[in-house]
Amino acid sequence: MRDVAIIGVSQTKFGELWEKSFRDLIVEAGIKAIEDADVEGDELGAMYVGNMSAGLFVKQEHIASLIADHSGLAPIPCARVEAACASGGLALRNGIMAVASGYHDMVISAGVEKMTDVVDPTPAIATASDQEWEAQQGVTFPSLYAMMARRHMYEYGTTREQLAMVSVINHKNGAKNPLAQFPMEISVDAVLNSSIVADPLRLLDCSPVSDGAAAVILCPAEDAKKYTDTPIYVKASAQASGTIALHDRKDLTTIDSTVHASRNAYKMAGLEPKNIDLVEVHDCFSINGLLAVEDLGFVEKGKGGIAIEEGMTEIDGDIPVNPSGGLKARGHPLGATGIAQAAEIVWQLRGEAGKRQVDGAQIGMTHNIGGTGGTAAVHIFSN
Repeated sequence: MRDVAIIGVSQTKFGELWEKSFRDLIVEAGIKAIEDADVEGDELGAMYVGNMSAGLFVKQEHIASLIADHSGLAPIPCARVEAACASGGLALRNGIMAVASGYHDMVISAGVEKMTDVVDPTPAIATASDQEWEAQQGVTFPSLYAMMARRHMYEYGTTREQLAMVSVINHKNGAKNPLAQFPMEISVDAVLNSSIVADPLRLLDCSPVSDGAAAVILCPAEDAKKYTDTPIYVKASAQASGTIALHDRKDLTTIDSTVHASRNAYKMAGLEPKNIDLVEVHDCFSINGLLAVEDLGFVEKGKGGIAIEEGMTEIDGDIPVNPSGGLKARGHPLGATGIAQAAEIVWQLRGEAGKRQVDGAQIGMTHNIGGTGGTAAVHIFSN
């Protein structure tokens, strides 16, 4: 197996992008990544595109063909990768494996979602849960994560204020990110006084409905310096599966797929949680940001709320979490999120993150979740 490097990245603006179509977004991201890598399109051997549900959001399936066609990159092979909200993370993993195996010498891994073209995206998002036992009984993703939050509060004394701090820190960081959907700061009181969505989660505990795309260019590590002076190296790529339904879990306060994927990633990289300089976590709801800090091994189970309250996850804290603004402030176009996380880590490790730069960052991690934890993808990168 060959070592793999990232030589180019991009992300579109995230938000309610009424003026841009599905194909516009993915082509924009792809072109920007190719330009960032300073390569030609005909140097690419394959494309892997993460997308959860174009069929439901924009009534378009067979998007691999559409993307290859509209980008002008046909006839190179393009494959769609789907794993709910972890589709981007798995597209990245597929690209890494393709280069590592020697099957392709250069690939583009991308992600895209256009969620605002439907009146109500909730039914489409709910397809990532167990249809028979959850969605068809009226359960939504906010209510599933609300059950996890309520149980964590019961088991460990986690407070509403601690949950709110996840969103507050995200927005503090996102205010410094020009590509974020909501680049503004908020207060704990604003979170606590926002509308109830599913008790105890309120509107400002929840990631938004978003449009957007992101892309990365991968090549063998041994060739990376031919294209850039600042390649970022893939130290680990791990994936794990968990139960799709909450009722099959032993513990509602632990996402086992995160635990298994992260431990495999640490082992692959020869690292421990203390070696990670920053992490982009999948905080689709504030409780998942808190659980990630615990399940990735940065603090022991039950201590996430206290750690966040004490500033451990701030940009200048012990383990900076989501300097991009995370899913809450940067936005969460489902299929694009895992790739956007990788792009942020690359910018951070290059020292190109501007006002949200983590000082001295050398090792970064991404954590991408599908559903309520049915799939987890964890990657570790270094400069």
